[in-house]
Amino acid sequence: MLSTATKEHASDPKFCEFHHQLFQSSLAKILERLRPGMTKREVVHFGNGHFQRVIYGLGPYIADYEEQVLLTCIIRGWCPRCLGSRNNLDEPASGRCHEHTEALVEEAALGDLWDDYGIVGDLVAFTNDYPRADIHELIAPDLLHQLIKGMFKDHIVDWVEKYLLQTHRKTEANHIMDDIDQRIAATPSFAGLWRFPQGRGFKQWTGDDSKALMKVYLPAIEGHVPTEVVQTFHTFLEFCYLVRQDIITEKTLNEIQNALDRFHRYREIFKTTEVIETLSLPRQHSLQHYIHLIHLFGAPNGLCSSITESKHIKAVKEPWWQSNRYKALSQMLVTNQCLDKLTAARTDFTNCGMLNGTNLSTAIDALGKSENTTFDALQLTPQQNRSESQMTSLEIFCNLMPKHNRARTVSKLALELSTPQLLNMLSRFLFAQLNPNDPRDPLQDPLANCPQYNERIHIFNSACSRFFAPSDLSGIGGMRHEHICACPAWRKEYPRYNCVFVNVNPDLEGMRGMDVAQVLTFFSFTYRAETYPCTVVQWFDTLGDLPDENTGMWVVQPAHHANNTPNISVIHVDSIYRAAHLIPVYGSRFVSPNLRHYQTYDSFCKFYVNKYADHHAFEITS
Repeated sequence: MLSTATKEHASDPKFCEFHHQLFQSSLAKILERLRPGMTKREVVHFGNGHFQRVIYGLGPYIADYEEQVLLTCIIRGWCPRCLGSRNNLDEPASGRCHEHTEALVEEAALGDLWDDYGIVGDLVAFTNDYPRADIHELIAPDLLHQLIKGMFKDHIVDWVEKYLLQTHRKTEANHIMDDIDQRIAATPSFAGLWRFPQGRGFKQWTGDDSKALMKVYLPAIEGHVPTEVVQTFHTFLEFCYLVRQDIITEKTLNEIQNALDRFHRYREIFKTTEVIETLSLPRQHSLQHYIHLIHLFGAPNGLCSSITESKHIKAVKEPWWQSNRYKALSQMLVTNQCLDKLTAARTDFTNCGMLNGTNLSTAIDALGKSENTTFDALQLTPQQNRSESQMTSLEIFCNLMPKHNRARTVSKLALELSTPQLLNMLSRFLFAQLNPNDPRDPLQDPLANCPQYNERIHIFNSACSRFFAPSDLSGIGGMRHEHICACPAWRKEYPRYNCVFVNVNPDLEGMRGMDVAQVLTFFSFTYRAETYPCTVVQWFDTLGDLPDENTGMWVVQPAHHANNTPNISVIHVDSIYRAAHLIPVYGSRFVSPNLRHYQTYDSFCKFYVNKYADHHAFEITS
């Protein structure tokens, strides 16, 4: 049912009231068939083999703030969950509930309800028709619209721009904002991380744009804004990533509350500098309810309105694009019917075993897996007997064919990498591999005692790491994979040499047990009938024992020997944990407009280890 009106009557209070009540009545009618299950017990067979009597109820309702206002029958600017005044939402206040609202409607005038409680007394919520349903209790957190789009894009990014325009002359402020864009554009590539060649200067922000930009925005503004502004964004990011974790413990809840308290303290800088008039903002106020909502509904773990938006794209936008735009509704329905039938057919084919394997695997099986086939992968799985849910260390394999246009011997690789000591490095690597229980440091042992190797090698331009990361978008069992590149001509255009976390002390957690290195190349060789997959890396030194206080990120710098030569060595790929993302410490320095993202690692002396690149990186570097 559609409610339409002419422009003359669209803003008429009576039509608005009718329009809003129609929405509530439509929801009640749509959910009507579920009501019997909320009053009559039903016997259900559970996964543990037992039968239980079950009564169902309405679950949490995820919506952006505008829809929350409509659902809870309140006025914009008030909180849908508590009775805090719209002029000071963050002051302590009791929660809203259906019984209290009903009592107020019976006793108070409509004008008093509007002014004193923010209640639209003429509307009736759809949950009134259902048992044990209170819309104020059912409102759930929306990570996308409340935090990512609501606070990051609409608040913090806009406030930073207003601060710069207010503090500097317009020409100087625009110059600084251009430099922030250049810093964002100069951010090195990373698997799964969007690049912004034009910075943040795009017209229409999508949810994906905001989620990607907030991962690299913090280092870009540092040096151009006060420390309190940097710490405001830092604590906001901490809050976002903590509530997004798949498992939330009491310790995590304490960290969430601590991040929220610090955010409230640091954000005052925007009020004291008169960038904004008030901090009584519903989307920011909603952060106060997150801990209570986690107690009610559990860890959000990414559950937000972006899921329904993605379904909207699949069910509405894509069929619309495939139509001829003339009376498109019927065409869209036919498209969706065809997609449903294809999905059903795929499910049936899978159940019948018709989709097992691939054409390639079938061809290889038909050839009897000949020893001459070039499809053998360099599979490196240190602990084959672990279940996927227990995997927390790296499993890496070079899944590409060896590159025949690269060096084929160690001496030629040394020339290619401009590393004349590579032969000695490989000898010490072999000594450590052949003598794992030898307490001596291979670097201190004479080279005469180390085995020598200068024969054929196979070089790989990339590798794929697989690790347990349930807080990120992942596969079955929480497993995720990412590509680590060490390619001199990525897509035949520019070099791409990713950085990695390397396990150096398994007894220590997080960054204290890992070092950061940049991969220069992946290669393998066979010595005494044993294949050794390894990599040449350039090491970084970690500065300090704690992360940077303002940004919350660890700081590293390229490591050098006493003679100022880069610290390069050969390591086994089993020691690599996963890819790492580094962003330069820009400070107050302006970035050259000619700097390209693939030149960044060679152009700066210090780097932040980007803990916000994804949620797994946040967990291991916090």
